[in-house]
This record gives sequence, C-alpha cells and structure tokens, in this order.
Amino acid sequence: MHVPFLDLAAQTAAIRDEVLAAITRVVDSQKFILGDEVRQFEQQAAEYCGARFAVGCASGSDALLLALKAACAGAGDAVLTVPFTFFATAGAVALAGARPVFVDVDRDTFNIDVSQIEPALKRYPNIKAILPVHLFGGCADMDPIREIARSRKIAVIEDAAQAIGAEYKGRRAGSLGDIGCFSFYPTKNLGAFGDGGLCTTNDEALAGRLRALRVHGRTATYFHERIGFASRLDAIQAAVLAVKLKYLDQWSDRRASNAALYLRLFDEHQSSVIPPRPAPYQTRHIFHQFVVRCPRDRDEVQMRLRSEGVASEVYYPLALHEQPCFADLGYKRGDFPVSEELARTVLALPVHPDLSESQIRHAATTLTRLLP
Repeated sequence: MHVPFLDLAAQTAAIRDEVLAAITRVVDSQKFILGDEVRQFEQQAAEYCGARFAVGCASGSDALLLALKAACAGAGDAVLTVPFTFFATAGAVALAGARPVFVDVDRDTFNIDVSQIEPALKRYPNIKAILPVHLFGGCADMDPIREIARSRKIAVIEDAAQAIGAEYKGRRAGSLGDIGCFSFYPTKNLGAFGDGGLCTTNDEALAGRLRALRVHGRTATYFHERIGFASRLDAIQAAVLAVKLKYLDQWSDRRASNAALYLRLFDEHQSSVIPPRPAPYQTRHIFHQFVVRCPRDRDEVQMRLRSEGVASEVYYPLALHEQPCFADLGYKRGDFPVSEELARTVLALPVHPDLSESQIRHAATTLTRLLP
C-alpha cells in the first residue's frame, strides 16, 4: 500500500471548478497585483484569524521580515526565538539586521520553553521582540510570553506559518501577539498555487506600516517614508486562497481526526514510538504535521518505511544554532539539548485530509513493527 506524504492533486480535484472560475475572473480583469481580489481575501483572512487587519505579501518568509521591520527591529537589536524551526524564522531576523538570540524548546510541544525567556532577556537587554513559533500547528504558550513582553515594552511577533486556524484558549493564531505571520506555501493547510504570505495585527498603525513596507515603504505615489521592498500578494493567489479558505476548517478537522487515529493505534500497539503530547494549556492543534519521535535509528526507520510504501519527512534535521551561516553567533553543540535531541529523533508521518483509514493503519502498524 502506498501512503503519500501529501496529495495536493486530490485536494484540488474536489474544488477544481471553483478554483478555475476564480482564476478566470482574475485573468479576465487583467488586474494581477494587489487590487480587489487581495483586499477581499485580506478581509476574509483577518476575520478568520480574529484580527482587525490583514496585509498580504509574497511569502511567509517576507511576512516575518515585514513584521520585524514594522516593529522597528534592526541593526544593534536582538530578537528572541528558537533554534528548532524552519530556517526562515531566524533568517528573517538576520535579514532585518538584528541578531537572533535562541532559547530552547519544550520537549513535548516543540514550542518555546517559556521558562527560559526571562533569563535570556537579562543576558541580552537589546532584545527588541520575541518571536515564538507555533510549530507543526500547535500554539506556543502565549499568556506568559505576552506578559513578559508587555512588562518590558517589547513586541511579540507570532511565526504562525504552520498554524492558520490553530487556537490558544479560544483565540486564533495571528491574534495573540502584535503581528502574526502566515505562509501560503502550497504544502500548508491553506496553500496557494505558488508562494504567498500574510501579516495580521490588531494595531491600525502597524497595519499601515506593513502595507507601506510591502511596496518599498511607499505611503503615496512616489513618496517613501521608509525603506521597504516589493512583497505583494498576487491577485491570482488571493483568489485561489479565498476559495480554499471556505474548506480550511474541515480540512484541519480531518487532519486532527487522522492524528487521533494514529494516537489510538500507537496506544494499542504499545510500541516505543513517542507520539506528540497535548499541550498543558487549552489549544486547538491543526496538525500541519504529525510528528513522532523515534527513540533510535530514525534515519534507518525512515528508509524502511519508504521501502514499505509509507512516505515520511524529517522536520528539522539540524537545529539553527548549528547551521554554518549562524556560526558567528557563537553557539555550540550542547547549548540547546532539547532542540538537538529533536533534530535527531523527529519523524513526520502523513496526516493530510485525503488519507484513508486503511492508509493510516498501514503507516502506524508498519512504524510500530519497526519500533516495537
């Protein structure tokens, strides 16, 4: 049996006519950059996320960079984040001219270990923002993060690239900090037909700053108060995303249902697989990824899964503090033991909404046989 890691063709087939009609509408209008399609999607996305404003941009990576620039993080500043995440989290900090400062993650939630934030802020008084990551579709513990940030008058920027629709104590990702950043890369729960991104905020001034920064800092035709760059959400992508947004909750609910089946099967088989643990705080996990830990031989297990038709992926095999491009930050192996352990042991299993129950059972039973 073949168990694909993702099946975008199946997802698109079910809504093909709606998507093609939306694309045709944009083609007929010949308005491809920003415009009504983007404005309408921004309004829909803001409402979905529980935010007052949404600003579309060219990618999730650009959303992070725009947010950092809007929060005025730059040369001489530091930004607190985690080393166990996709590269763009810290890459955007460096591109903004600031220094990434890392703290380790929690072993169970994979998100920032809030107990390490205060000590880091004392060591680095120039920290301008905290950048928590809602990794794999589950929210970080935002209440203590916001409280710490408020007491020090620093910004909170959510990296919600993998978490659209995720909730923390009844509020959705993107409404929990000063700015939320989303990615619409095709493999995301809400994926475009190419690149796309979004920033959300409840602050009107920040929204205005984000809109200006995405068009070279322009506030009026050929008038620039800031130095920005070109990062606009294409109208075709906005039209596609608006169609998909109507189905997002049912797709995410199906992912959660698939994750629940995996957990039941792992419990029945009593294997050495370490499943994802629920957060100790109330949250809605949207399972952008379903990530287990292999106590031994992760790479060998992945290879053997592949030989039996089960696709899997490793997110992420090297923590950011060990990436060559961040060598000048001065970190070394052993500085963030949980992130390093996760990099050695994590394995993402297929969890997309188009899986059948038999495919999930095959993936789960194959893995438990390999890790009794």
